Amino acid sequence: MPKKQANPVDAHVGTRVRLRRMLVGMSQERLGELLGLTFQQVQKYEKGVNRIAAGRLFEISSILGVPISFFYEDFDGHRRGFAESGESAPVMEFVSSNEGFQLSLAYMSIKDPKVRRRILDLVRSLAADEDAKG
Repeated sequence: MPKKQANPVDAHVGTRVRLRRMLVGMSQERLGELLGLTFQQVQKYEKGVNRIAAGRLFEISSILGVPISFFYEDFDGHRRGFAESGESAPVMEFVSSNEGFQLSLAYMSIKDPKVRRRILDLVRSLAADEDAKG
Protein backbone atom coordinates (compact mmCIF):
# COMPACT_ATOMS: atom_id res chain seq x y z
CA MET A 1 0.00 0.00 0.00
CA PRO A 2 1.47 3.42 -0.95
CA LYS A 3 2.49 5.84 1.77
CA LYS A 4 0.01 8.65 2.43
CA GLN A 5 1.09 11.81 0.60
CA ALA A 6 0.91 15.06 2.57
CA ASN A 7 -1.29 17.82 1.16
CA PRO A 8 1.01 20.67 0.03
CA VAL A 9 -0.67 23.21 2.33
CA ASP A 10 -0.52 20.86 5.32
CA ALA A 11 3.13 20.06 4.60
CA HIS A 12 4.00 23.76 4.34
CA VAL A 13 2.17 24.67 7.56
CA GLY A 14 3.83 21.73 9.33
CA THR A 15 7.26 22.80 8.13
CA ARG A 16 6.63 26.32 9.43
CA VAL A 17 5.47 24.92 12.81
CA ARG A 18 8.69 22.90 13.06
CA LEU A 19 10.84 25.87 12.04
CA ARG A 20 9.27 28.18 14.61
CA ARG A 21 9.35 25.53 17.35
CA MET A 22 13.05 25.00 16.74
CA LEU A 23 13.75 28.75 16.61
CA VAL A 24 12.27 29.20 20.08
CA GLY A 25 14.17 26.14 21.34
CA MET A 26 11.11 24.05 22.16
CA SER A 27 11.02 20.27 21.90
CA GLN A 28 8.21 18.32 20.26
CA GLU A 29 7.51 16.84 23.68
CA ARG A 30 7.05 20.27 25.26
CA LEU A 31 4.81 21.55 22.47
CA GLY A 32 2.79 18.35 22.79
CA GLU A 33 2.43 18.87 26.55
CA LEU A 34 1.24 22.43 26.08
CA LEU A 35 -1.31 21.24 23.51
CA GLY A 36 -2.35 18.14 25.45
CA LEU A 37 -0.95 15.86 22.73
CA THR A 38 1.78 13.28 22.35
CA PHE A 39 5.02 14.22 20.65
CA GLN A 40 4.09 11.71 17.94
CA GLN A 41 1.04 13.80 17.07
CA VAL A 42 3.24 16.90 16.89
CA GLN A 43 5.54 14.96 14.52
CA LYS A 44 2.59 14.12 12.30
CA TYR A 45 1.54 17.77 12.23
CA GLU A 46 5.06 18.86 11.34
CA LYS A 47 5.33 16.34 8.51
CA GLY A 48 1.94 17.38 7.16
CA VAL A 49 0.57 13.85 7.53
CA ASN A 50 -2.16 15.08 9.87
CA ARG A 51 -3.95 18.33 9.14
CA ILE A 52 -3.93 20.96 11.87
CA ALA A 53 -7.45 22.17 12.69
CA ALA A 54 -8.07 25.93 12.85
CA GLY A 55 -8.51 25.99 16.62
CA ARG A 56 -5.35 23.93 17.14
CA LEU A 57 -3.37 26.21 14.79
CA PHE A 58 -4.58 29.17 16.85
CA GLU A 59 -3.24 27.47 20.01
CA ILE A 60 0.07 26.69 18.31
CA SER A 61 0.45 30.29 17.11
CA SER A 62 -0.14 31.55 20.66
CA ILE A 63 2.33 29.10 22.19
CA LEU A 64 5.01 29.84 19.58
CA GLY A 65 4.39 33.58 19.67
CA VAL A 66 3.61 34.23 16.01
CA PRO A 67 0.49 35.26 14.09
CA ILE A 68 -1.36 32.51 12.24
CA SER A 69 -0.25 34.09 8.95
CA PHE A 70 3.34 33.05 9.82
CA PHE A 71 2.45 29.44 9.00
CA TYR A 72 1.31 30.37 5.48
CA GLU A 73 4.17 32.70 4.55
CA ASP A 74 5.85 31.84 1.23
CA PHE A 75 3.06 29.48 0.18
CA ASP A 76 1.84 30.36 -3.28
CA GLY A 77 -0.77 27.65 -3.85
CA HIS A 78 1.18 25.60 -6.37
CA ARG A 79 1.60 21.87 -5.97
CA ARG A 80 5.18 22.30 -4.81
CA GLY A 81 4.04 24.45 -1.93
CA PHE A 82 6.82 27.02 -2.07
CA ALA A 83 7.87 29.97 -4.17
CA GLU A 84 7.83 29.70 -7.98
CA SER A 85 11.55 29.25 -8.26
CA GLY A 86 11.51 26.16 -6.08
CA GLU A 87 14.53 27.52 -4.22
CA SER A 88 12.73 27.73 -0.88
CA ALA A 89 11.94 24.03 -0.54
CA PRO A 90 15.52 22.75 -0.02
CA VAL A 91 16.37 25.69 2.23
CA MET A 92 13.30 25.14 4.40
CA GLU A 93 14.01 21.42 4.53
CA PHE A 94 17.58 22.15 5.60
CA VAL A 95 16.80 24.64 8.36
CA SER A 96 13.93 22.46 9.55
CA SER A 97 16.28 19.53 10.13
CA ASN A 98 18.03 19.36 13.49
CA GLU A 99 21.48 19.26 11.89
CA GLY A 100 20.72 22.13 9.54
CA PHE A 101 19.32 24.24 12.32
CA GLN A 102 22.31 23.58 14.60
CA LEU A 103 24.77 24.22 11.76
CA SER A 104 23.03 27.50 10.92
CA LEU A 105 23.19 28.69 14.53
CA ALA A 106 26.85 27.73 14.87
CA TYR A 107 27.77 29.36 11.55
CA MET A 108 25.95 32.59 12.43
CA SER A 109 27.81 32.78 15.74
CA ILE A 110 31.14 33.08 13.88
CA LYS A 111 31.82 36.80 13.65
CA ASP A 112 34.94 36.80 11.46
CA PRO A 113 33.85 37.01 7.78
CA LYS A 114 37.10 35.41 6.62
CA VAL A 115 36.49 32.36 8.80
CA ARG A 116 32.90 32.13 7.56
CA ARG A 117 34.15 32.29 3.95
CA ARG A 118 36.67 29.49 4.61
CA ILE A 119 33.93 27.33 6.11
CA LEU A 120 31.76 27.93 3.05
CA ASP A 121 34.68 27.02 0.78
CA LEU A 122 35.25 23.83 2.80
CA VAL A 123 31.61 22.80 2.52
CA ARG A 124 31.59 23.48 -1.23
CA SER A 125 34.74 21.38 -1.60
CA LEU A 126 33.19 18.50 0.36
CA ALA A 127 30.02 18.71 -1.74
CA ALA A 128 32.08 18.65 -4.96
CA ASP A 129 33.90 15.54 -3.70
CA GLU A 130 30.52 13.87 -3.05
CA ASP A 131 29.32 14.80 -6.55
CA ALA A 132 32.49 13.33 -8.07
CA LYS A 133 31.97 10.04 -6.18
CA GLY A 134 28.33 9.76 -7.21
